[in-house]
Amino acid sequence: QVQFVESGGGLVQPGGSLRLSCAASGPASGDLFSSHHMAWFRQAPGQEREWVATISTDNRPQYADSVKRRFTVSRDNSKNTMYLQMNRLKPEDTALYRCNFIGRMNSWGQGTQVTVSS
Repeated sequence: QVQFVESGGGLVQPGGSLRLSCAASGPASGDLFSSHHMAWFRQAPGQEREWVATISTDNRPQYADSVKRRFTVSRDNSKNTMYLQMNRLKPEDTALYRCNFIGRMNSWGQGTQVTVSS
């Protein structure tokens, strides 16, 4: 199992920005991280988990319609880390954000809370 540690969340006003990080660690984490597509997910209280964005092994991004043109996903394989730059945040972006592999079963990290409120 790879351990994921998400960080960078916080309280921000509508229109603000945050940059989330997802760091992978553990045995073989480097090989596993670089060889798998990675994704961000989020879950708001009382709602189902929602896919946010994916970054492929060759750095091709995909986004949910709700975050397109506001969020940017990237990865640094040398650091086993994926990022999510979130701009023009809205109250509906409030959620617990987590990361994981695409196509490989793995446990979830604790996540990082993002709260967008005035």
